[in-house]
Amino acid sequence: MLQTFHKFASPKHFYGIAGKLIPWFATATVLTLGWGLYQSFFVAPPDYQQGESVRIMFVHVPAAWMSMFIYMVMAGAGAMGLIWNMKLAEMAATAVAPIGASFTFLALVTGSLWGKPMWGTWWAWDARLTSELLLFFLYLGFMALQAAIDDPKRGARASALLALVGVVNIPVIHFSVQWWNTLHQPASVSAINKIGAPSIHPSMLAALLIMAVAFKLFFATVTFMRMRAEILHRERYTSWVAEMVKS
Repeated sequence: MLQTFHKFASPKHFYGIAGKLIPWFATATVLTLGWGLYQSFFVAPPDYQQGESVRIMFVHVPAAWMSMFIYMVMAGAGAMGLIWNMKLAEMAATAVAPIGASFTFLALVTGSLWGKPMWGTWWAWDARLTSELLLFFLYLGFMALQAAIDDPKRGARASALLALVGVVNIPVIHFSVQWWNTLHQPASVSAINKIGAPSIHPSMLAALLIMAVAFKLFFATVTFMRMRAEILHRERYTSWVAEMVKS
């Protein structure tokens, strides 16, 4: 088992596997996203209070979920790089950071678009919004710190420490609507006590979950693509890359 782990942790081996997986994940992304968008805009009914503006939820909520999920992936990969000195883990953290920042930005923008008709303002220094904005700055800080240090190894270690410190913001985002009196609505879907009796219409829940799956498939596809590029960049002086270029 340890041998298998080391084999998959090899940049050369992972490069080949990722290349084979990308077409499958890309196809699944397109199909699932198309299905999710159809369910979101043509099947799910308008909300009795929010009307058609509720459809922003089908992009905003999965994007917000992804912003936190990817940060945990980034921090976890950074921790693996620090503890086990794994090059592939460092590359993974570098590869997913811009994707996570993009999802966080999407969550903030769609949240503002949704907030305007609901709250009467594009932005409020609400606990959920402010902690999500802090998450966006943590992503930017992670990427800026890596770019500021010439040595990739030192840059990976410094940014991994920053990512691990920033993990404390994730439960703040998740529980902010419970800990403080905020404008942001409470969670409509909870895996702990509401999934059996969700507080939204079943067709809305179905569309929401399909979009969540589509976003995860998109994340996997782009991550594989970015990791292949990162592997080639960092391993460009190795013999296996030279041989691959020649062939």
